[in-house]
Amino acid sequence: MYTVVVLALPDAIAFDMATAIETFGRVRLPDGRPGYRLVVAGHEPSVQAGPLRLAVDEELDAIERADLVVVPGRNDPFQPSPPAVLAALRAAAQHGTRIASICVGAFTLAEAGLLDGRDATTHWLAADELARRHPAVRMNPDVLYTDNGSILTSAGAASGLDLCLHIVQRDYGVAVAADAARLAVAPLHRPGGQAQYIVRNRATYRTSTLQRALSWIEANAYRNLTLADIAAAADMSVRTLTRRFNDETGQSPMQWVSGVRIRHAQDLLETTDHTVDRIAAQTGFPTTSNFRSQFTQLLGVTPGAYRKVFRPQASQTGA
Repeated sequence: MYTVVVLALPDAIAFDMATAIETFGRVRLPDGRPGYRLVVAGHEPSVQAGPLRLAVDEELDAIERADLVVVPGRNDPFQPSPPAVLAALRAAAQHGTRIASICVGAFTLAEAGLLDGRDATTHWLAADELARRHPAVRMNPDVLYTDNGSILTSAGAASGLDLCLHIVQRDYGVAVAADAARLAVAPLHRPGGQAQYIVRNRATYRTSTLQRALSWIEANAYRNLTLADIAAAADMSVRTLTRRFNDETGQSPMQWVSGVRIRHAQDLLETTDHTVDRIAAQTGFPTTSNFRSQFTQLLGVTPGAYRKVFRPQASQTGA
């Protein structure tokens, strides 16, 4: 039996804690024995978790007996973590204990230095900020979870369940993990590399010098745009435009245009019954096949599959 310690951090997201507690706590082996022993530990006897106040029975030294430590997100992930928690996590990592973060719990791992030089993810809304604060982290905002062996991270909300089921499968195999997935009424196989359902290419703190160009693209993405069109609208040379896009967004101008078109297509798939052909034309893609290819490449699902998730009542008529 593995011992899982779920950290009770100040201002913890209760959903993140419950995801780990419920998933691991309900795992049963073929002979009926529990697969995990669950412990909730913290540096204080009680913590506020949103509207809840949670009593904490175990202190941080419980981490010394853990096979896995789960670090939930905090409602304000930018607040410094308690030094005692960071020290305990560093010590656990040095002893080879597995440590997994859920959602913005990755900020705590990054603050402890455990993500330096490693692949990591977090909720897509916070990914840019984590990358800015911790440039040594190899941030990948497009995936559901990452597994570096002893250090694991998940994206937001339901992705924490995917990561927990992935860990169960690693520990006990597919059959036990499938049973845990059925108890959670969740699919077993959503691989870590599947894309998060991200809202693509909105301006961030890093795009202030491109604001004019981004606003113009937002309004004109449906057109058959060229680099020269965008440069003229931004009052820049093509060379300057390309350099600034690379510096400030990490993308080329045309990659940014594709992302905006995908976001506009997501909106239409979620809110209208329009066919995929019509949406491709409305959002600026030259052909439906090009739209399907780019959509699937960026989001990891087809437009039809995306619609089934976010607008199931239209999935038959809109496909």
